[in-house]
Amino acid sequence: MLSATGKGKLISGVLFLLLLGLGVLMLYPFLWMISVSLERTSNIAVPFPPRLIPEQFSFFNYKLVFENGVLFKTYANSAIISLFSVILSVSSALLAGYAFSRGEFRGKKLLFFAVLATMMIPFEARLIPMFSMFNDLGMINTKYPLIFPAIINALGIVLVKQYFDRLPEGLRESAKIDGANEFTIFFRIFAPLSGPITATLAILAFQDSWNSFLWPLVVINDQDMKTVPLFLSSFSSENGSRWVGVTMATAAMSILPIVIVFLFLQKYIIRSIALSGLKGE
Repeated sequence: MLSATGKGKLISGVLFLLLLGLGVLMLYPFLWMISVSLERTSNIAVPFPPRLIPEQFSFFNYKLVFENGVLFKTYANSAIISLFSVILSVSSALLAGYAFSRGEFRGKKLLFFAVLATMMIPFEARLIPMFSMFNDLGMINTKYPLIFPAIINALGIVLVKQYFDRLPEGLRESAKIDGANEFTIFFRIFAPLSGPITATLAILAFQDSWNSFLWPLVVINDQDMKTVPLFLSSFSSENGSRWVGVTMATAAMSILPIVIVFLFLQKYIIRSIALSGLKGE
């Protein structure tokens, strides 16, 4: 018979092995992609059976990607779009979240309910109205349709409201006693304290903008305006079966900015989750 301590250790060990197995399972496609991109012979066909260690290790596929240069043009397009999308998304979410958290105005609950309702509408249902609107404005094949929708960030507004709700009301009351208005209170007190949630919103907005595929596919037809996902899709369709190694190298390069941003901001994300109540309290 195992003691209570022994049972606890056994359960912890089983859970650890289960989580380790799930982690390996989720990482396997990513590791396989890296392995194929470093496989010299995989320029011809997908290596079979699949292996994680390249048979002929080489950076030849990455060299071809660098020499092509087209990926870097799409990198520039995605970087500009993602940068402005992050700025607009985070700014609007902070301002709206503060208004819903500390503001006092008529219809506040109804408006917040409307914000929550927009999260339940699938993007596919908004696709045609959005296309018609930007087409009437003459913005098709420009960066504007890929940037402006970021202004409405319902999830960000909800996260910011939850975050600001947890800050002491005394901060705001003390500032009001000193004669500060709402804008001063926001920019001098609440905005400086919003570092963790700002970092979280930034990486979510960056990831959403950088990986966006369906909406850019609808509004972008010009080759020079293509973003990274569009270029990767067309490159894979045209060359994937013949140049699978180069395709995998291109895919690996396409996710590199997201990995770098996440590594820099991950500590803020964990802190934000703890403070905004997303841990299921």
